[in-house]
Amino acid sequence: MIGAVDIGGTKLAVGIVDEAGTVLSKREVPTGSDSSYASGLESITHMLRQTAHEASVQITGIGIGSTGPVNPFTGQLGEVDFLPLWRQKNPVEDLADIFGVKVGLENDADAGALAEAYWGAGRGKSRLVYVTVGTGIGGGIVFDGQLYRGADGAHPEIGHHVVDLSGPACSCGFNGCWESLAAGPAMAAWFASKASVQTGRQELTAAQICQLAVETDEAAVRAVEREAYYLGLGLANLINLFVPDMIVLGGSVMKSAVLFLDGMRQTICRGCRFVPFEKAELVLASLGDDANLIGAARVWHHRFSSEAEHALRS
Repeated sequence: MIGAVDIGGTKLAVGIVDEAGTVLSKREVPTGSDSSYASGLESITHMLRQTAHEASVQITGIGIGSTGPVNPFTGQLGEVDFLPLWRQKNPVEDLADIFGVKVGLENDADAGALAEAYWGAGRGKSRLVYVTVGTGIGGGIVFDGQLYRGADGAHPEIGHHVVDLSGPACSCGFNGCWESLAAGPAMAAWFASKASVQTGRQELTAAQICQLAVETDEAAVRAVEREAYYLGLGLANLINLFVPDMIVLGGSVMKSAVLFLDGMRQTICRGCRFVPFEKAELVLASLGDDANLIGAARVWHHRFSSEAEHALRS
């Protein structure tokens, strides 16, 4: 029974997840940029004990999925934009000391990729790319059952490859990266800049714009078409680079995926003719609202089950 911890910019979520990827109990509390690490660690500890008691189980390991850059081998958090007081802290060491179990940590998008590859839509696929589109754009890559890592175990920032250098500035240092053009806030910003002149609507979210598009609002329909185009550009780049069997799409913006899929596929068809793009299935993430907790639990299995198997073989 794995204690799952999801460290996000707006909330901390904790749950107990069994070996089939089922969440047995869960709790959450809000966080914010002024949230201290000490209070966050206290909340995580308290919620883990509560959820274990509610599920009537003993925690045998803890998996963590965290926003921002992390070091999966040392367990240290990096320059976490949304939680500045958590930078350079080490929840792996601290939770291992408190609970006396092994603890594993990954970036939350990598955790999501592992969950979809083993327990979700990507089961049985050798080459899987997971993309989450919400406040930002992130993702993870799982090939032949292994999580792809860069130098020093770094997590690939797929949301920050450039698709239009004349596009908006991004905190990554470039203009026109995928996230700055196709994440939820980017869609809302474009809509506000175009629609507000005629309608005065400036504060709508991506979800609200999508609902207007369903109602055939002209400005919202144009925003959806633009969003589909830029989402498709980024996905076409991923297909050209990796030629995966499947791309799994998650995140809050993808709750309106029916509005984007046709436009995304049209763009992919235009830009991927040198690779068998038709073999890359586009599917929606299947693990629902508990995806982050399930991903955190899968982090533990991926890290320590692999270690056990390696020990047996050697």
